[in-house]
Amino acid sequence: MKQGRKPTRKQKLAIRAVRLNPENWLVTKNLPGELHLVHRETNRERKLPV
Repeated sequence: MKQGRKPTRKQKLAIRAVRLNPENWLVTKNLPGELHLVHRETNRERKLPV
């Protein structure tokens, strides 16, 4: 699995919009219309529509 990167300000707003804490999530893929995240501690993966 690729390592995640810290989310940008715009990505943090998208993460907050789905009621998640952006401090706990890393961005693994930034596709048009979709954001792939991985949790910092549990390695749980999520896909968010953007």
